Amino acid sequence: MAPIIIEFLVKNVDHEYIRIKNSASKIIQEPTTMPWGNRSLLFCDPDGNMLNFFTPLSPEAIKKFGVEATN
Repeated sequence: MAPIIIEFLVKNVDHEYIRIKNSASKIIQEPTTMPWGNRSLLFCDPDGNMLNFFTPLSPEAIKKFGVEATN
């Protein structure tokens, strides 16, 4: 089976990272701002599924997803 990534739009990737960092099976990528305007966190759940939590930051990404990051 080909690997998949399950994505979740969250209000604040950095807050979610603090919340899950000690319980995630594996952190693949700590919160990082991507060139296309999203802040992203990649990790694996206990079953090995890859999850992406992302928050739009750039005006274009905010417009696309209709949500802004909160502190």
